[in-house]
Amino acid sequence: MPKYVYDFAEGNRDMKDLLGGKGANLAEMTNLGLPVPAGFTITTEACTVYLDTGEVPNELHDEVSEHLAAMEQAMGKRLGDPEDPLLVSVRSGAKFSMPGMMETVLNVGLNDESVQGLTTISGSERFAWDSYRRLIQMFGKTVLGIDGTRFDEALDRAKKEKGSEDDLDLDAADLRELVAAYKRIVSDDAGRDFPTEPREQLDLAVNAVFSSWNADRAILYRRQERIPGDLGTAVSVVSMVFGNLGGDSGTGVAFTRDPASGEQGIYGDYLQNAQGEDVVAGIRNTLPLAEMEGSQPDAYAELLRIMEKLERHYRDLCDIEFTVEKNKLWMLQTRVGKRTPAAAFRIALQLVDEGLIDLDEALNRVTGAQLAQLMFPQFDVKAGKDQIGRGMSASPGAAVGKAVFDSATAVEWAAAGEDVILVRRETNPDDLDGMIAARGILTSRGGKTSHAAVVARGMGKTCVCGADSLDVDVKRKTFRTKDGTRYAEGDVISIDGSTGAVYAGEVPVVPSAVVEYFEGSLDPDSERADDVVRGVHRLLAHADEIRRLRVRANSDTGEDSQRARRFGAEGIGLCRTEHMFLGERRRHVQRLILADDDAETDAALQALLPFQRDDFVRILSAMDGLPVTIRLLDPPLHEFLPDLTDLSIRVAVAEEKDEPHDEDLELLGAVRRLHEQNPMLGLRGVRLGLVVPGLFRLQTRAIAEATAQLLADGKHPIPEIMIPLVGAVQELEIVREQTEHVLAEVGRERDVELSALIGTMIELPRAALTAGQIAESADFFSFGTNDLTQTVWGFSRDDVEASFFSQYLELGIFGVSPFETLDVDGVGELVRVGVERGRAARPDLKIGVCGEHGGDPESVHFFHEAGLDYVSCSPFRVPVARLEAGRAALASGGSDSR
Repeated sequence: MPKYVYDFAEGNRDMKDLLGGKGANLAEMTNLGLPVPAGFTITTEACTVYLDTGEVPNELHDEVSEHLAAMEQAMGKRLGDPEDPLLVSVRSGAKFSMPGMMETVLNVGLNDESVQGLTTISGSERFAWDSYRRLIQMFGKTVLGIDGTRFDEALDRAKKEKGSEDDLDLDAADLRELVAAYKRIVSDDAGRDFPTEPREQLDLAVNAVFSSWNADRAILYRRQERIPGDLGTAVSVVSMVFGNLGGDSGTGVAFTRDPASGEQGIYGDYLQNAQGEDVVAGIRNTLPLAEMEGSQPDAYAELLRIMEKLERHYRDLCDIEFTVEKNKLWMLQTRVGKRTPAAAFRIALQLVDEGLIDLDEALNRVTGAQLAQLMFPQFDVKAGKDQIGRGMSASPGAAVGKAVFDSATAVEWAAAGEDVILVRRETNPDDLDGMIAARGILTSRGGKTSHAAVVARGMGKTCVCGADSLDVDVKRKTFRTKDGTRYAEGDVISIDGSTGAVYAGEVPVVPSAVVEYFEGSLDPDSERADDVVRGVHRLLAHADEIRRLRVRANSDTGEDSQRARRFGAEGIGLCRTEHMFLGERRRHVQRLILADDDAETDAALQALLPFQRDDFVRILSAMDGLPVTIRLLDPPLHEFLPDLTDLSIRVAVAEEKDEPHDEDLELLGAVRRLHEQNPMLGLRGVRLGLVVPGLFRLQTRAIAEATAQLLADGKHPIPEIMIPLVGAVQELEIVREQTEHVLAEVGRERDVELSALIGTMIELPRAALTAGQIAESADFFSFGTNDLTQTVWGFSRDDVEASFFSQYLELGIFGVSPFETLDVDGVGELVRVGVERGRAARPDLKIGVCGEHGGDPESVHFFHEAGLDYVSCSPFRVPVARLEAGRAALASGGSDSR
């Protein structure tokens, strides 16, 4: 029979699947002997039963009763006792951190009788009634589904009647009246009275936390962070300790290192006479953690000792929540803290240098997605700036956009192509849509541990918090600066998440220091390089040492090829020759299409030859000594012709005006002749090479002549010729024979031995399924995962992404677009089949991938596991692929065998 409830002393940090991150870490701290309030955790398995059936497991009630009795015995109190009440918090806690996305209910166990007992025990009538009103407010919103603004409005009225803007100015009598007002709201809006029986409160709160796993914002966050939707949340039931008992109490959040920069030191936020939700919600501006020393020196000293102990135990940055109740420190949570990309690289190398972890572990602590974030541009330090405010540097980066003041507008404007900055007093979980849509987030309240800061860091989104000199008026959609200047919705502002600065207007941006390092203009050992650049340098060097997968680039020009090489590419995995036929060269392609006989065809081809040859000389020269895979012409010929509708109109207008239009008329005939209902599945790729005489021979000759020229210059070109869209081995056999003939012909003409690997793209399901046959005539395979995804799913990418992909993502059919991250179950299975069957026929078959999936971190891990030899991606993604290839080698327990 499954066990659904665990006392804190029964668990440990390795039980996150069952106890969630919060429950597992509370158990770990308990086992370390740290001051943790008594409590127990209800497992994720109980949650999944509840979500599947709508009912908690039959055994859960008795198990909770058993552990609640043990808690009551340990604390010497009973839940909701009228004389000395035990109060508990009911908190969510999934395996993966989802800050603010699910629910929490505090002070469970209070009612009209136990509030009197709490008054007696605490010695503060105000504290007791403040705790009671917080329970009704949280319970009403979380458990009963009442609009939270109803309670906010009642609180605002109470403060207005008191003539104050601070809820701390409300006395016990004011709060007693507020409790009565809150109860009326519950009765009116929920159709029932607020439940006063403590156990009913507890059971309903647990169910509400379970249900919050499927709240809209939680689903959206999981989709954004790619967290599986079937995990469920655990629920931790914890004895309440109170930070709002007076000046000798307080609450805070601490980090063992700065989560924004990675710098060592004392970082965090603290509030005297407050509960934990006050810090996280950002409703009051916090004090720096160091100021706690002045008010609670003993608790502060103990906190520093515990922070050091936890960091050395977890061997990582720790995020800690704590409360001080009458000078007694209590630990409420710890977890490995979210951090910015810069902090991730800096902290990983710090821990290596401190001897806590090795380079392998450090490489596992950073990701390709974080490296990509570090390559984003920053504000130009030399540019003129009009600073209008400053807050806390919550999440770094440079963001420029139009100010918007609500989530819906952020989503709407971003969808219309506008860059926006979401400006709020403070964010809450309901703002998640707008936070995702915005370029950056600016709040006038809250600190580095507020909701806005934590969520923004997790998403890699630029964020400035606590810019309290800005008076934000969300209703009027404006904010004012200290000097009274007013900024309205639509005004452009710029925010610097690295410094906390807020600027009026658009501030120019410059490349990041990491990009300068990759470009070769910044020496990682120079004084100008910071620890982040040095961290990237060291960890990429380690990844290069251990990875098995080679990394190439997709490049069509000499300039891009040079950049790719600087970024660490080990060759070109895809050179698209169709891009070489655009611009002024398009007219030569049109001549080829319109040719009526062999002579005209040959003339058109000869006109294109020098252009192609010079392109290949530049690319092969840039990649001298490294392989360059050149894909012969792939798209349908109609792409080089005018649009059918536009051309038809042009001809009709010319006829109407009786103007000369013979050339357009001839073009129109060709366009109509070549028009296809579905050109992506029509005359393109190898089919085009077989149907249009001389086209592939021209390209092969250009490659051969460029190679011969470079060999004569003493260089070492390594061309590889790739035939696109092969579906049958016979297609490849015919083109291969033609290709080898041209190579031999040019070799004789130039008196040089020319050779090139000849292979094919695997981008059709039939090609993957018949890979064994195709491998007999191929020196290499390269999976074209963009087209393979289209043909496996039956999608036309240009159409479906704009038409219904957003709904598929919302419905959970996709966790992420299959064009962004490889569909492992469908497309991936064909990749596995193609590798297995190809290598069975030809063990030395070289296999790579050249779709943009080659630069996607998750997909790189799959390609490693599938046994590919290399991935290829855009030049800017090359460092990302190098890093992830190293991490993939570690994950599989293997590394490069060179």
